[in-house]
Amino acid sequence: MATRSIDGLEALLERLHVGVPIPTSVSSDVLWKPIDIYRSYLADMTAKALGCDACLAYEAIQGANVKDNSDLTLVLPKLKWGNYKPKDLAKQAFTKFSMTPLFQVPIPDGVHLRFVFSNLTLPHLLLSYINDRTEENEQGRLSYGQPLPLTDGTAKKVVIEFSSPNLATKFNSHHLRSTVLGAQLSNLYESMGWDVVRLNFLGDWGKELGLLGVGWKKFGSEEAFQENPMGHLHYIYEKINEQFKPEKENSRKARDEGRDTAEIERQGIFAERDGFSKRMEDGDSQEIDFWKRVRDASIAYYTNAYGRLGIKFNEFSGESQVSPESIAEVESVLKEKCIYEESDGSWIIDYTKHGPKSLGVSVLRGRTGSTTYLLRDIAAVFDRYKKYSFDKMIYVATAEQDIHFQKVFQAIRYMGQEDLASRLEHVGFGKVQGLSKQLGEVHLLGQILDQSTKEALEALEKDPSNHAGIAGDQKSAEIIGVTSLIAQLCGTSKRATSFTVNTQRFVSFEGDTGPNIQLCYRDLSAKISESDSEETVVANVDYTYLQEDLWMDVICAMAQYPDAVDAAFKSHEPSMILTYLFRLCEELRNCLDDEDDQDGNEDKGKTKSEEPSEAILAQTVLYKHARQVLRNGMALLGISPIS
Repeated sequence: MATRSIDGLEALLERLHVGVPIPTSVSSDVLWKPIDIYRSYLADMTAKALGCDACLAYEAIQGANVKDNSDLTLVLPKLKWGNYKPKDLAKQAFTKFSMTPLFQVPIPDGVHLRFVFSNLTLPHLLLSYINDRTEENEQGRLSYGQPLPLTDGTAKKVVIEFSSPNLATKFNSHHLRSTVLGAQLSNLYESMGWDVVRLNFLGDWGKELGLLGVGWKKFGSEEAFQENPMGHLHYIYEKINEQFKPEKENSRKARDEGRDTAEIERQGIFAERDGFSKRMEDGDSQEIDFWKRVRDASIAYYTNAYGRLGIKFNEFSGESQVSPESIAEVESVLKEKCIYEESDGSWIIDYTKHGPKSLGVSVLRGRTGSTTYLLRDIAAVFDRYKKYSFDKMIYVATAEQDIHFQKVFQAIRYMGQEDLASRLEHVGFGKVQGLSKQLGEVHLLGQILDQSTKEALEALEKDPSNHAGIAGDQKSAEIIGVTSLIAQLCGTSKRATSFTVNTQRFVSFEGDTGPNIQLCYRDLSAKISESDSEETVVANVDYTYLQEDLWMDVICAMAQYPDAVDAAFKSHEPSMILTYLFRLCEELRNCLDDEDDQDGNEDKGKTKSEEPSEAILAQTVLYKHARQVLRNGMALLGISPIS
């Protein structure tokens, strides 16, 4: 664990003939990100060579550029150095730099000076660095890619609300993507040392539950409910909603024509639904018993289904759990502030009067006296703050709900709670299309997972040679199916981007796919098992056998992992982790395939069996640490490796 302290890290650098102490910068964390070691030294070298401020030099350093085959790039115009023509700027700066054990000779490129890590020092430095972050210690396990824990034991708290299905309706693609992204953000925050509360805010109250209650009285079967609770409830909702459609259409048409809809909504299924909802709010024992049965059955079902995804919530909350006290507090304060007003029997907030106008007018309590989703969501913020005293609360929901959350946050500002509002954030995402084309018409989370497993099992049985080493059994198919779903829903683009599921690559083991990550992990494990022993440890590595480009490309990619995690955390973009893993797998595949080619073709030179034992040991240690990096990244995304 030497490199987990500045003294230990500097001792290793001295053995590599690098001058110490490590130059300091407010932007760097050399005990978390190994590339920050290189940034710190490069900034110091630049300040001394060009006579500029070291902090300015640090900010002028850009990260890896695969296209230009460089590890760090110094953007010279940011330094405001020299009065040379742009094309000559790097050439002039080049002459000012001296050789260092950390870098190869810099490459002038217009207004950029490009630096490549030295293959004489990076393998030793990085493998030691990773190795020190995969061992047990007094604070528990520290994974490479995580910052060191705070010494005072304090941790910020974040509540992350995600998934949040409506109990009466189907589990659709935006619930599924919220589930995947919310779990990944929870993992990211946890890896950064935050105390994370995973919260599922169920749609278990209001008019949709009222409609389901009406449907139960018409179509409910106790026998069918006992046999398949969620399936039967969904069947009931679909039946009653089909009967309700003509009434909703008449109401919509009247509203579009400027007519009062009250008369239409005082009769038929409208009246039955609203009456059921109002009786629930008033605590009617019969309606509450029905609601409780629906909620309990749903939580039991979803707990099992989320477990198949490796997700465990700290709390199943819901609209029904919002306290009457918080609702009363919200309404009282808004009235005192002259924000809450009565309109045609309903209580509203007219955002056009108080700003911003773009939020329009919203009903918080309907003319029947029932609370709306908006009022319950506003009140829920106060319940959660009283319970958790959070530093931040994040809502992971489709971008289509952005206006809704703006209304929630603005209402809290109207109440004079600016600090509380500043702690709230909506992390939105784009639409996912094509999932039903891939998986068929499935309506519940368990059905989605079953169909994903079926697709994976068919792929495993269809072409076993394409994924040698991965068993074609139910357990492997379940893992591959979940991995495929997670990779598709995470995506490699920014989360705000809408996209269509690639049905041709859903369970493909080639290219940038979830199953290919699993295949790479499995192939790494197989390669390690060929040569693994008590001797294959960092202390026994001869690093001269890891200086060729193939190995260096893998090592450089491994060095970038903490930076990828940091960028994903700051931007709330888990896709950056997935993109990173695809690149790491590509670099590893180059090594694995190259070794396979050598094994199968003696005419190309030495075969694997003829390599020195020292080379095999060094490569095996590298593979073990690369597998650890791969596993760490998979864990953040919620992907379990196939054993």
